[in-house]
Amino acid sequence: MPKRPEGMHREVFALLYNDNKDAPPLFPSDTIGNNGYKQTKIKLGMRKPRKWKWMSFTNPARTDNATFYHWRRPSDEPKEYPFAKFNKKVDVPTYTDVEYQQHLVCDGWTKEETDHLMDLAQRFDLRFIIMADRYDTEKFSKRSVEDLKDRYYKICGILAKLSGEKKIYTYDADHERRRKEQLKKLYERKPEQIEEEQFLLGELKKIEARKKERERKTQDLQKLISQADSQNETPRKTDKKLPKKKIANPARPSRVDTNAVESAGIKFPDYKNSGVSLRSQRMKLPANVGQKKSKGIEQLLQEMGLELNPTPNEEICQHFNELRSDMVLLMELKTALGTCEYELQSLRHQYEALNPGKTLAIPAQLLSTNETETKAGSGEIIDVVGSPGTPSNT
Repeated sequence: MPKRPEGMHREVFALLYNDNKDAPPLFPSDTIGNNGYKQTKIKLGMRKPRKWKWMSFTNPARTDNATFYHWRRPSDEPKEYPFAKFNKKVDVPTYTDVEYQQHLVCDGWTKEETDHLMDLAQRFDLRFIIMADRYDTEKFSKRSVEDLKDRYYKICGILAKLSGEKKIYTYDADHERRRKEQLKKLYERKPEQIEEEQFLLGELKKIEARKKERERKTQDLQKLISQADSQNETPRKTDKKLPKKKIANPARPSRVDTNAVESAGIKFPDYKNSGVSLRSQRMKLPANVGQKKSKGIEQLLQEMGLELNPTPNEEICQHFNELRSDMVLLMELKTALGTCEYELQSLRHQYEALNPGKTLAIPAQLLSTNETETKAGSGEIIDVVGSPGTPSNT
């Protein structure tokens, strides 16, 4: 067998030559080699095939006794037409003349028109769109789909009450009309109106996100304030509990409660039960302290003239960790204060925009130091609660 040329796929080469290493034929052939086809004729069984017969059948769902035909084996037993089970009929209630005169009389509907409505409901299986289309407008006034539904379901409800049924369906025609009217307005919107709606939805999402952020910051601020108060109250309680003999030379109390520091400031790892460790490891900032807070701590230490890595003895380790925890608390309080000042200024501008010529009275304790000094230097009158109209002497 010749060698497969380089670059030709194996499958393509196999089409050119067979197992006998013969060259491919030049013309199409009906035989393969000298043996011809392996099976020249299909082999059928010895049994006779079953017969099919063109037989008639009727559909029980039809009332006109129409006869149809289809192919069926004569050996099969005749069965009911299988698709007749899908012919479902709606149970439309009926009433007598006495029941109509006593319970079903309605303004705007005569008995003849009511009978016509119930006849259409029976004929078209409560397909109210078709019923409204086939309504006899020559004899009766034109009715909408909601009018037909309202009258039909009211009749069903009254007859159900008379028969003692507990579950009664109530149809609200006015609600359905308003729903279709709103749907029509929604469908007939212009592209500009759709774009405006999408823009307003986006703005609504932004407002809700800012509201949630403000609520979260307010909760954080309240938490920080309560933690700061607990930090100030803890040393006072410890001073009261100290005996009188030790009051002459009191030791420096811890300014920060351990639990408060762990929740409000920095949570330093505890190496007491972890075997031998270096004190310098206690001064190492945890991994959960972000880079921004680490840079802020370094900047504050440089401003205070303190070393970034002091000598790690027992007292320095404790006080240095407390100091950095207080720094983190201070940064959080500054951030919260800035947020509150920004919201206060925004509310003041909104008040002045809604009430031209009026100035919102802001208590002096709510103004930051920088803002008070600026207003005082410019000679502007600050409307402060308790002393309206007086110039600021800050």
